[in-house]
Amino acid sequence: MNIGDRLNKELRTIADFPKPGIMFKDITPVLENPALCRDLVEALCDSASKLNIDAVVGIESRGFLFGLPLAMALNVPFITLRKKGKLPYKTVSYSYDLEYGSATIEMHQNTIQNNWNVLIHDDLLATGGTAKAAAELVKMEGGNIAGFSFLIGLDFLGGKEALRAYSTNIISIKEY
Repeated sequence: MNIGDRLNKELRTIADFPKPGIMFKDITPVLENPALCRDLVEALCDSASKLNIDAVVGIESRGFLFGLPLAMALNVPFITLRKKGKLPYKTVSYSYDLEYGSATIEMHQNTIQNNWNVLIHDDLLATGGTAKAAAELVKMEGGNIAGFSFLIGLDFLGGKEALRAYSTNIISIKEY
């Protein structure tokens, strides 16, 4: 069985969460399978290794779960991107609209070096709003968007198309 099918087998789908009509893809059962987790990091690393990555940015909070091991496997820094007010040092922020409101994300200033090639990682790609905001933060700090990586891609929501303006390197282990 390939890695995408193995991931799909472990995912739990929860209807009407966080609101009616949403079929939430819950990765917490995946985290209970250490062999699968190792294989997922290896698959992400294999896909990203040809992108000449200087750093991995992980989007709070589920993007941290595989983003840090991915950065470690690639031997590059891991940079946390968090919700407004969660980082203790000087930050740069970006506000954006969501389908159900608005949000602001931040990262520490000067963590990305000028012209670094950055891979942005999160667990799931839906509409692409948060990943686009992450890309804007990376660009504000002088980085280049080398690509995006996700465990899950919900292609029917158009997120991949929204991210193509930043990079055509969009990795998803399992697409729906």
